[in-house]
Amino acid sequence: MTTMTTLRPADVCGLTGPSPRPRHRLARLGLLGDLQRPRQVVEMLTPNWFASVMGTGIVAVAAARLPEQFPGLHAAAIVLWALAGILLLALMAATVAHWVLYAANARSHARHPVMAHFYGAAPMAMLTVGAGTLLVGADVLGQRVAVDVDWVLWFAGTITGLVTAAAVPYLTFTRYQVEPDSAFGGWLMPIVPPMVSASTGALLLPHAPAGQARLDLLLSCYAMFGISLLASMIVITLIWYRLALHKTGEARMVPTLWIVLGPLGQSITAANLLGANAHLAVPGSEATVLKTIGVVYGMPVLGFALLWAVIAGTITTRTAREHLPFSLTWWSFTFPVGTCVTGTTGLALATGSAMLRAAATVFFAGLAMAWLTVAVRTARGAARGHLFLPAAASVARPEPVRAA
Repeated sequence: MTTMTTLRPADVCGLTGPSPRPRHRLARLGLLGDLQRPRQVVEMLTPNWFASVMGTGIVAVAAARLPEQFPGLHAAAIVLWALAGILLLALMAATVAHWVLYAANARSHARHPVMAHFYGAAPMAMLTVGAGTLLVGADVLGQRVAVDVDWVLWFAGTITGLVTAAAVPYLTFTRYQVEPDSAFGGWLMPIVPPMVSASTGALLLPHAPAGQARLDLLLSCYAMFGISLLASMIVITLIWYRLALHKTGEARMVPTLWIVLGPLGQSITAANLLGANAHLAVPGSEATVLKTIGVVYGMPVLGFALLWAVIAGTITTRTAREHLPFSLTWWSFTFPVGTCVTGTTGLALATGSAMLRAAATVFFAGLAMAWLTVAVRTARGAARGHLFLPAAASVARPEPVRAA
């Protein structure tokens, strides 16, 4: 058994205390005042920051496909897509600098039994921005450039997502020391990227070369659908078990309960997008079956997603009445809800149901309000700098990790 000093689970939340007496010039301008030096932005960077890209990008994607289009909605989607793209580029550059300049910190994140799961955020951020580029970015970049950018981001997100889907569970099984009450929504983060690849890959089917390449893309997307679906079912069961036996736990981790909606909503989205575009790769009769499967699968899963939303919402409200501190885990209120919007939209388009069209609109309104709340508070915390700092108490308590 070896020990190492790393971030505690609270660090996932971005709960921090300010450093004493900042001496840098930016602090005099009201920026990064809680940091002793600006370079701590890169020094302390954690992978869960990519959740802000996911949460912003999904609003743009959901707005672009919403059955009921309102004046200004498309323009807002373009703005949010551009913002998500800028955030993605900034975080990718900062992450490279983090690994080059502060390799020890970066390795400690990868070895941490909580933080490591959030490496799944980066692939999903790339895939979400890629989908937004295809759906709304074409109005800015042109169709050809938008398609090429999406292909690049899809391949990058898919490859890294498949790595996290295998590597993080492997490390959990062989190195990380976990307790009976360790399961939480973040365990879904590394295994959901293949599902996002399946749904965003379906959007690329019309742009893939006809024939064998298009068929291979369709079949690969269904395979990734299965990878994520089966792994997510196992983890969701563990989360339910943990809640039943060990209850909700720390208030700061309650928002992660909403992550469960991610694989549920994303699987509905993938099943219906793949079914809707299957006719491009397989004969008509088979395509009809796959389209029907999307609805037959999607409606029961949507029902469970609504049940979970009620449970998670009730627990969140109960916790907020006592105290629900702001942290980066609040981004769990955005992307998972956004997948439910896109999933409901897919079902509405497949069935023609007015009820589902209205539901998608209501869900989108909730998503927009959640994004606005979390984005404003994240911007405020980032400007002050305290969201980049680990909790002071975490340094004093080493996290045990089993030797390889």
